Amino acid sequence: MDVVSQSHNFQRDSVSKIFGNHDYTWLPLKQDHESRPLWITEDGHIILEGFSPIAEKAIDFLITIAEPVSRPSHIHEYRLTPYSLYAAVSVGLETEDIIEVLSRLSKVPVPESILGLIRDCTLSYGKVKLVLKHNRYFVESSHPEMLQKLLRDQVIREARVVGEDDANSAGGLITGKAPNAKDLTIPGIKKDVPDPNKPANGAGTSTQSEEEIFAVVGLDKDDDDIEPDDVHSFEIGSSSVEIVKKRCNELDYPMLEEYDFRNDTRNPNLEMDLKPITVIRPYQEKSLSKMFGNGRARSGIIVLPCGAGKTLVGITAACTVKKNTLVLCTSSVSVLQWKQQFLLWSNIKPHQIALFTADQKEKFLGASGIVISTYSMVANTRNRSHDAEKMMKFLRSQEWGFLLLDEVHVVPANMFRKVLTTIAAHAKLGLTATLVREDEKIDDLNFLIGPKLYEANWMDLASRGHIANVQCAEVWCPMTPAFYREYLRENSRKRALLYVMNPNKFQACQYLIRYHEERGDKIIVFSDNVFALVAYARKLEKPFIYGETSQQERVRILQNFQHNPQINTIFLSKVGDTSIDLPEATCLIQVSSHYGSRRQEAQRLGRILRAKRRNDEGFNAFFYSLVSKDTQEMYYSTKRQQFLIDQGYAFKVITNLDGMDQEQDLVYSTPAEQLSLLQTVLLAQESAADMNADVEHDDYDLTGNTVRRTGAGGGSILSHVGSSVAGGSNGAKRSVGGLKSLSGGDQMAYIEYNKPVSMKDKDKNKDKGEHHALFKKYYNKK
Repeated sequence: MDVVSQSHNFQRDSVSKIFGNHDYTWLPLKQDHESRPLWITEDGHIILEGFSPIAEKAIDFLITIAEPVSRPSHIHEYRLTPYSLYAAVSVGLETEDIIEVLSRLSKVPVPESILGLIRDCTLSYGKVKLVLKHNRYFVESSHPEMLQKLLRDQVIREARVVGEDDANSAGGLITGKAPNAKDLTIPGIKKDVPDPNKPANGAGTSTQSEEEIFAVVGLDKDDDDIEPDDVHSFEIGSSSVEIVKKRCNELDYPMLEEYDFRNDTRNPNLEMDLKPITVIRPYQEKSLSKMFGNGRARSGIIVLPCGAGKTLVGITAACTVKKNTLVLCTSSVSVLQWKQQFLLWSNIKPHQIALFTADQKEKFLGASGIVISTYSMVANTRNRSHDAEKMMKFLRSQEWGFLLLDEVHVVPANMFRKVLTTIAAHAKLGLTATLVREDEKIDDLNFLIGPKLYEANWMDLASRGHIANVQCAEVWCPMTPAFYREYLRENSRKRALLYVMNPNKFQACQYLIRYHEERGDKIIVFSDNVFALVAYARKLEKPFIYGETSQQERVRILQNFQHNPQINTIFLSKVGDTSIDLPEATCLIQVSSHYGSRRQEAQRLGRILRAKRRNDEGFNAFFYSLVSKDTQEMYYSTKRQQFLIDQGYAFKVITNLDGMDQEQDLVYSTPAEQLSLLQTVLLAQESAADMNADVEHDDYDLTGNTVRRTGAGGGSILSHVGSSVAGGSNGAKRSVGGLKSLSGGDQMAYIEYNKPVSMKDKDKNKDKGEHHALFKKYYNKK
């Protein structure tokens, strides 16, 4: 057998193993397949050989046209979808160019089904744009026949505004020149002459990035082909914008939203720029070039790992647009952090930044500025206070040039959809690290906000030192016999509390905290269950933060954690999952979690992903997930890890913590203490076992439900844990009630003893035998 045939068999065997039960050995390999990095299947899956010499350039192309599925070290998997192809054409790629590049990179001929999918999805997608120009809305395209087809629709034709420009134009369309992207300067990005010997990093405009992609496979791509000089348009009324957008979606011509902010003279400019000391990293440049590549602001989503500088990307985008900006976050803590970051990286004045939270309701001074708020405050539909209603009227009355959505994966929730209809914004940018939801509504973002503009590779950024290297471990904690006996007896909600309060998990947590504090690490311990959070924190004598912790107390604890050498460990509930910046944290211990949420696992890992100030060679951050053995928690833990495994992370399983047996003063080490803890858990109210009970400190939670200011479990958690576990005093209990509660009638029932009973009713009762034995003689006599 010659070398070529051996290679063919090896490659075919590899394909068969990669795709499991699917047999692709019949696919004909190209003669020079060894120099090509891609396998393309009929179902839209693309396999990339990460060890190929041109893999890095191929990744840039695949990120543009496909959705990443799994990206470990050597083999990457991507998937072509209509949404990913929609995103590809939105940044300027043409149908035949996508097919040509795939054909040149593929080891096998591109299947006809894939060619059909690409042509169908890119035929109309991205060809029509909605542009705000000179304070007027235009439907714009470089293909006049598409605009003529839209105008034949009655709904769109009635929304059209006919002006003098239309009367003097050929075919009833306005013809003009496309904006010149070369005139746009993005703060922090230098437009240097490209060095042919230097690897491409995506700096500059999207045209440069696309030229680099096509140059890899030997294609010539002219600038004129990417952005034609002549564009055609017609005007629509501002009141009909939403109607036209909906109608275009129904006609399968979704409109890209672009904001020609440089020609917007109606809205005042916001004098703001990055400070000279601010440095933009290559992947941040690439993400911004996708947004501003054609000289306008494209609406869309940028996906970057936690700790990779999403905040700086958003601030740079705001400095580029230079218009009124509204920033929406998930919590009041992140609101303060966004304000600090704006003041740190840009030269904006403090009086130009306004905050809208439960505690602060203010407006910026001057004609333009920045407002930072939470999704809950803006989306709330309940009765507001006078100051809050006044602030909302101000937000609705403004024409916002730029809407910045932090942790954008929460937007598809029904509550937060109202934000996009309440606020009038010309350009929208969503930022997130985890574009994933368990309810599969993440695809809604493509039409609510825009396509995904850029997504970074976690492991690639870690290898280049932009984010920290993390060692992930799952620690198995055996259940004690008494706890496991009750675990098998109890219902599902109480079961969750039993495996979280497992005494062996207490001891493992205490041992890991002690071990890493001795190493000089800063430790975060996460627990979704507030009952367990308070119990762990008070037993181990550590500060904790959960939904009912006041804003001042949160800030005080976080500042002490970062700057006080005596405070090296804090306990957080789910309120710390997102938007909390703790750059000093180097170790994370997860005691309990929200069932199988992949997003939460990745967000929590992100708390320790920021590149550390400790530049020791070989330094690693640590992520421990404590799991009670032989319980349902093991199933949830496996499901939670899937997203991080797809990003290239590996979880080690630790069945025995070396050295823990020699520790003498571990908590709950005696049977009596364990039984006392078990009794406390069994007596806990049902609400204490609820993993989803914790809420934010605002007047309403993230689902839009009214929050009783009682914490998880109606206030009894703190009092019960304080007295039974930590020896504290009973806490105050506040609840919402009516006149019945105030009069002490909560547990009372009204019974009318002398109600007249007819003979017919007596006979019925007699037949049913519903009377007590003491009264049977009485009714029998009757």
